[in-house]
Amino acid sequence: MSVKFFDKLSQNFIELLNDKDDINVIFEVENKEKSFTAHSNVLKYRSSYFRQELENIQPNEDNIKIITKPSISAKIFEVVLKYIYGGVVNLEKVETRFIFDLMLIVNEFELIELSNQLETILIEDKASWLKTHFSLVYRAIFVKENFKNLEKFCNDIVVKYPNLIFDSSDFNSLPESSLVSLLKRDDLQMLEVEIWDYVIKWGIAQNPTLPTNLRDWTKENFLTLKTTLQQCLPHIRYFHITNIEIYDKIRPYKKILDKQLWEDINQHLVAPDRPIKSNILPARSFLNAELPPRITEPFSTIISEDHAAEISSWIDRKTTIYSTTNIPYIFELILRGTRDGFAPQTFWNICYGHACTIFVAKVKGTDEIIGGYNPLTWDNSIIENEQWMETNDSFIFSLKNGNIQNSILSRVKDTKHAVLNIGKNDQKDCGPYFGFGFSLYSHESNFNLDSFSFCDNSFGYYEKRVKTSSITIRFSIDNYEVFKVIRKS
Repeated sequence: MSVKFFDKLSQNFIELLNDKDDINVIFEVENKEKSFTAHSNVLKYRSSYFRQELENIQPNEDNIKIITKPSISAKIFEVVLKYIYGGVVNLEKVETRFIFDLMLIVNEFELIELSNQLETILIEDKASWLKTHFSLVYRAIFVKENFKNLEKFCNDIVVKYPNLIFDSSDFNSLPESSLVSLLKRDDLQMLEVEIWDYVIKWGIAQNPTLPTNLRDWTKENFLTLKTTLQQCLPHIRYFHITNIEIYDKIRPYKKILDKQLWEDINQHLVAPDRPIKSNILPARSFLNAELPPRITEPFSTIISEDHAAEISSWIDRKTTIYSTTNIPYIFELILRGTRDGFAPQTFWNICYGHACTIFVAKVKGTDEIIGGYNPLTWDNSIIENEQWMETNDSFIFSLKNGNIQNSILSRVKDTKHAVLNIGKNDQKDCGPYFGFGFSLYSHESNFNLDSFSFCDNSFGYYEKRVKTSSITIRFSIDNYEVFKVIRKS
């Protein structure tokens, strides 16, 4: 018979964490602004990652080893240390993004038990958040191939709605492991020739020095593409592509295929009943008899391509407006009020960590579209008060729309008070905040319900006054959107 007293043991080790005697490791986190102390023996026996890390670090003159993790927040690292020492993790009243970021960090530290548990929590309890932040989640989990359950969760969505990934603006940066995992799926809801086109597109994008015109390709160019796609090509269902598609799409790239495979493809075209040497993968199974047409939604329900061209020219400080066919940026939607909700906290949860963002809002009952550009990163981790961000590149604006005859641009004047990161205690009321002149604000924690958002540049923080109407500067909104602005390659 054995009697276990884990609670007391856990408490004793947490007390050890707070005891400064015999410490011999210092962690510097959050851009070296915060530090934590620890004991090397505890770290080494709890994590093989830290065992190896400590072996490669020379102690200073006080026999202290210093480990720097500048990109990790102090709040997350405090949780990590309490788990290492006491096996305790308190996730009450934390945001889902915190749980997700914590999972990535503890996985990096090879704390597999906790990583697996956090993965389960996200899938079982936070599925709606995962879907809302799909692009972020999908790319993050494939950086390290340790999140098999999340991979399956995401791929189960992608196979039904492949345009989420294949038509995304950053498809070319998709990790190889992610692409291969999709190609292996028998239920990927795409025509095989479409899959081939995307694979070729992805492979070429990994080798930007390849000639633009295929007729200029050398034998070495084809070999380069073949090498890049060696993990992808075996999962294409060549024998389920039509004759005309083989001729138009596959034949131009036949040099990247093994000689035997190309011979078998040609034989199958003229004599499909004859045996071949190559492996024939099964046809992909479709949920419907035929694929539904892909519906391309407009990138925004508030602004047009003309607006995007005008805003892009302001970002680049151009004196003339870009044409809609020459916009140098992709406007990637990360938040929409009618989709994600109008609570101020939603803005901080979703936009946290994003830089170079455009915010636009449709003023209720008017034709006015107002907004702002923040080139810096939104930060929702400020514990108390708030934090001003300094930049000379931010601006606010009112866009030409309906009976609004002209757009108005106002660049930041007081660069030290350009954009405000709101403290946690006030994020339930206040959303994006530009200078003292423009902000979304709500006493009801819903920008759509009351009229406490404001736009008033009388303080002079921006160069011109931006008006919501000729009558009032207090307003509510019908909808708002936030875009991440990504320069096209």
